[in-house]
Amino acid sequence: MSLPARVRVTCPPLPLAPALRTAAARLCPGVPPEAVTHAALAIAGGSVIGAHLRWSEGDVQAIDSGWRGRGIEEALTAALAGT
Repeated sequence: MSLPARVRVTCPPLPLAPALRTAAARLCPGVPPEAVTHAALAIAGGSVIGAHLRWSEGDVQAIDSGWRGRGIEEALTAALAGT
């Protein structure tokens, strides 16, 4: 799977650090941060541009609109599947 050159996908340790928690909440506002059990984040240029979060009631994925359709969705799903 090929991502844009400056994009990386990571599964950070939980609980998320404050800056990552804020970014994830911006992308996925309906997810209670304390309930997240698994997270995969896409980062470009130091900014979180995508998130796939899982918690006991489900999971949700969100990508900044300018980054959609570039393989990031698939990369986030694959990263979360590997946890």
